[in-house]
Amino acid sequence: MSDEPPVVDDPMKAALNARSNAPGGEPRCIGRLSDLPDLIGGELGRSDWMPIESTRIRAFAEATEDRQWIHLDKARAATESPFGSTVAHGYLTLSLLPHLSATAFTVAEVRLRVNYGLGRVRFPAPVLSDSRIRARFTLADARPHAASGGLLVTLQAVVDLESGTRPACIAEMLALYLE
Repeated sequence: MSDEPPVVDDPMKAALNARSNAPGGEPRCIGRLSDLPDLIGGELGRSDWMPIESTRIRAFAEATEDRQWIHLDKARAATESPFGSTVAHGYLTLSLLPHLSATAFTVAEVRLRVNYGLGRVRFPAPVLSDSRIRARFTLADARPHAASGGLLVTLQAVVDLESGTRPACIAEMLALYLE
């Protein structure tokens, strides 16, 4: 098999299948923190596909004490849920974004990334138990942060479902990058 992506006639599908770093390879490495402002508006990278197993969902339910049946009770979810299956917590999907971003791209000079907050967050489609997700990251903004001497970075994150047409999560992430 070739490592080259398949030819896709539909530009939207081609964009969804494209990746800024090699599939299954190392994250894209951006050379310097000072390079980030020049990359505003561009995709920084894509994570590999990540499985969301029922064991992960159960562990998140225990950690957050959010034990709703829609996340944990497979039999009930099969008959009563509009999704026909248990689903991951939206906040579980959201909580995976820092990990997914670290597997999609790195900045060589950054010694520390600190979550700074979130802007708008939406969950357009459910993540079914035992499905797979990946995330795409676009640089929306990068500006100096005077108090820390670092760079305040705003990323647009889109979490794709392997078996879906709508994203599972769209989030504006803010992070402080320090040299």
